[in-house]
Amino acid sequence: MERHSAWHCWKWRSRAMAEDFMAAAVKRVEEQFAKSGVSESCAAFERKDSQIEMRDGVKLHTIYYFPREGGSGENKKYPVILTRTCYPGNDRIHRAYGEGLACRGYVYVYQYCRGREQSEGKWEPNINERNDGIDTMDYLVEQPWCEILGYWGHSYTSMTGWAFADAAEGKVAAMFLEDYGTDRFVSAYEKGCFRHDILTAWSMENAEKPVNADYRESCRYLPQIEVDKALWGQRVPSYREYITSPSPDAALWQTGWWKQLREIPSKTKVPIYLLSGWYDHHHGSSMKTWERLNEETKQHSWLEIGAWNHFFQICLEDKEVLHPQNEEIPKMLEWFELTLKQKEIPTQRIRAYEIGADRWIDIVSDGLGEEGTAGSMTLYLDEKTLREDAPERGKTRNYTFDPATPVESIGGEALLHTMPQIGSHLQPEPDYREDVLSFVSEPLEETFTLNGKASVRLFVESDCEDTAFTAKIMEVTPEGKAYNIRSSIATLEQGKTEAGAYEPGSVAEVQITMWNIVYTIPKGSRIRVDVSSSDFPQYHVHSNQKGLWSEKTENKIAHQTIHMGGKAASCVILPLMKKQ
Repeated sequence: MERHSAWHCWKWRSRAMAEDFMAAAVKRVEEQFAKSGVSESCAAFERKDSQIEMRDGVKLHTIYYFPREGGSGENKKYPVILTRTCYPGNDRIHRAYGEGLACRGYVYVYQYCRGREQSEGKWEPNINERNDGIDTMDYLVEQPWCEILGYWGHSYTSMTGWAFADAAEGKVAAMFLEDYGTDRFVSAYEKGCFRHDILTAWSMENAEKPVNADYRESCRYLPQIEVDKALWGQRVPSYREYITSPSPDAALWQTGWWKQLREIPSKTKVPIYLLSGWYDHHHGSSMKTWERLNEETKQHSWLEIGAWNHFFQICLEDKEVLHPQNEEIPKMLEWFELTLKQKEIPTQRIRAYEIGADRWIDIVSDGLGEEGTAGSMTLYLDEKTLREDAPERGKTRNYTFDPATPVESIGGEALLHTMPQIGSHLQPEPDYREDVLSFVSEPLEETFTLNGKASVRLFVESDCEDTAFTAKIMEVTPEGKAYNIRSSIATLEQGKTEAGAYEPGSVAEVQITMWNIVYTIPKGSRIRVDVSSSDFPQYHVHSNQKGLWSEKTENKIAHQTIHMGGKAASCVILPLMKKQ
């Protein structure tokens, strides 16, 4: 849905380029409606505008698309689908949604968040969405033409639905929420490392005043806490809060709005269709959201995970995908035809795309995540190889990490702005840099399927009080081509398994945990693991100094050691799917 605006103006080199994209987006929406299997019930529609007054007197611009069946659409009751958006300049795409839905018997309502387009008030991301959502919901259910209400959202517009989901019982019949999770910390950090490509990029694009600064220069600016004033020409309070709260225990996450949002799924009594992608940057948070969903509600909700990125594009380089099912409008219509028109209570459904097997699996028959995991495979690091048994004798490999020349993100699951690299991509050859250590297994003797959260346990040593370590798990084909499956990162401070400060020169165990995935690796392929200390711009570049990362004014070179075998047996742990 709003994925079209998430590619906002930082992507476009010209107005013509933006126009071309919008035209393509509108065409895609029209094609999806045409192929949805839900036929048109009327040939015409009408648009109306209004200003809905919120509890504090602020009025929000709201647009309606009504079916027109021989008269005004307001003279009859209809199922209504609401969305609330912060993204300006998207009337063409909303017209396509509105026309498609109105001609199929729905009223489509979209509203601009306060301070956006013609809505009154000040634009402050996240702050007002709960109260404004509740007030809009209360207004709509009282309208004579509203028979039953549903909510549809993607990304930020999904958040504006989650914002009042726990207050929607009895007023909203169902919600279709795509590519957003309610645990903001998970979308912001991974064990002490900030996700630049998500929140620096989004903050630049959605600041109160336009930002013309270079994105990568902004990410590398020191100290990062001053980048908004130095390069963006304004203070951005929400960004400052993000970059000064690297711990899950920080007040930002444990009090106020983000705490409230995180807890909403457990209190929600409305059926949810939660749609995510293996390479959507919100996937980790989306899974937390599903886990926390009220158990009774979960029994009437759907979860679906596809092989797409945040924009529903399949992002599996060189893999044949014959069954992508990456068109969300048919899914949305299936959900609302069931819940709003037929007024049925759904039965739980969980589906996921199995990468490598090019098939969709159902939790009832195949299992997903921990419920469907049959043990694990452990492979131990040994010089440049991966082996099934731990080396008896201790060994080491060393490298130097210079923050001035970070390892570039090539493929990844937590990317947004750096669009060409989102997903599973062809990787460079092993040990392609002096600060990238590669470990490759022997060819697999049988096909197996990863199912759940892979992890890498490293025994590390550094001459710095704090630093970072990355791990990337790959499939290597018989032809020698490597493709990333999952990657992650951890600082020494947050990744080490023992409490207390790290003492430079000592050996520490660091746990690096990936997001879940279902991925089949065929017989004859190999497993490869790359270890390093940076993955930019997927994560911020560690300064190799202890303390709050965003306040650092300079970087320090780190000398890193990876220990293998003996009492320091570094390894990768791969969860496996139950065999049928």
